[in-house]
Amino acid sequence: METKTSAHYQRMHRQRLREQGLVKKEVWILPEYGTVLQRLERQMRTPNADLGSLATRGKEGDMETSGTQHSYWNVRSLAADLQQSSLARDGRLIVEVLEGADASLLVTLPDFGDLPVHLALSGDQLVLESYLWSADDVADRAVLNEQILRLQKLFPFSSIALQPLGQGGEGYVMFTALRASATSDDILCEVLALADNVIQATEALAPYLAHSAEHA
Repeated sequence: METKTSAHYQRMHRQRLREQGLVKKEVWILPEYGTVLQRLERQMRTPNADLGSLATRGKEGDMETSGTQHSYWNVRSLAADLQQSSLARDGRLIVEVLEGADASLLVTLPDFGDLPVHLALSGDQLVLESYLWSADDVADRAVLNEQILRLQKLFPFSSIALQPLGQGGEGYVMFTALRASATSDDILCEVLALADNVIQATEALAPYLAHSAEHA
């Protein structure tokens, strides 16, 4: 199966937003309000949303999730909790266990054009990762790598790495990590933040990719 680049999911994400009657607006804010803005944006996509107390709520108060404190030592227990979330019940998040020597989770996000996010346990850490594009799709790797460093602060809580691909070659991924003892609320917040950062990074870095990657 051909691996789709993040540009594909970016286009699907935009298309579904337009189909929902949403419009894009550019805003300028202080960097410390980035997380609040992400929550506010998601809430403003809901008709008749109550936005009154959103700006004063902390990360644990995300309105879209309702989870429990738990230490996840295997992905199956995490999958069970995520599948009980309001996002999963509303069809906005699909969770699948990928069996193997080290089982992992595949979380698919229909609101982001069916963007896939992989979750894997590594010791007492939970690593979230989403594929961006193959290194072969980069017009000038040195220039792209420098630009990634310049833009890193624009994507809070996420980093970009270059790593081997299963089918050979190398590829760029965006990832984040948190403790396995995080609440399911926090894990879902990180999944959504990572997905949003993937879309934004793809848009910001598209000029540095070869034509084939932009239209994959």
